[in-house]
Amino acid sequence: MAVGFSMDYPSGLHTGMHSHPKAQLIYGISGVMNVETEDAYFVLPPTKALFLPPDEDHSIFMEGEVSMREMFIDRTLAATVAPEARVLTVGPLLRELLVAICNEPIDWEQDGRCPHIIALIIDEIRRSRTLLTRLPSVREARASRVAKAIMDNPADARSLDDWGETCGASSRTLARLFLRETGMTFGQWRLQARLNAAFVLLMTDGDLPRIAQKVGFSSQSAFGVAFRRAFGLTPAQARALRLD
Repeated sequence: MAVGFSMDYPSGLHTGMHSHPKAQLIYGISGVMNVETEDAYFVLPPTKALFLPPDEDHSIFMEGEVSMREMFIDRTLAATVAPEARVLTVGPLLRELLVAICNEPIDWEQDGRCPHIIALIIDEIRRSRTLLTRLPSVREARASRVAKAIMDNPADARSLDDWGETCGASSRTLARLFLRETGMTFGQWRLQARLNAAFVLLMTDGDLPRIAQKVGFSSQSAFGVAFRRAFGLTPAQARALRLD
């Protein structure tokens, strides 16, 4: 039905693209993971987990030393949880349940405690709110050039009119492409890209005003409001995670 898996990884490790026949709930009690699938990017601090369906191609890059605690879920049970990748908040109960299942043997007894732990984990996943921290990939060539430039330099403040002059498409065309490919407006997509970049910077840089500027916010207060809305904690709280 489901089994726990725990592993500690050094900072900078990159798994490369791979998949598993079972679904996964990917979570780390420390460090930050950058997860890439074929159609999206996700940033996972210790307050968030990612549910991935079976056979979903993905890669993980470790920002800081990561203590992974995840659960593999068989197809039948996974189909009752979610049809696609989703990010969810990990509260104290779910965190302790994931730690507990990882301490159990793979060949656990049917009449032991594991079925109860697993049932509680599945219930917590179903109850958890899906967080809008997914950054969809952009495939169309012209829009992809814009997206890559923003990911390389999140502070780039060029408008769609400006981008249109560099990639050979009108601002209206670019706006339509971003909405079609990502389900987000250009402004929404750029904001999420900036916030994802900010979380990674918070693992290495302690200066909040400098980070806000690096990812394109005009003030630290505006940065703080947007960051908390997306991740459920303040930039200062996120910065403290690297010291835990």
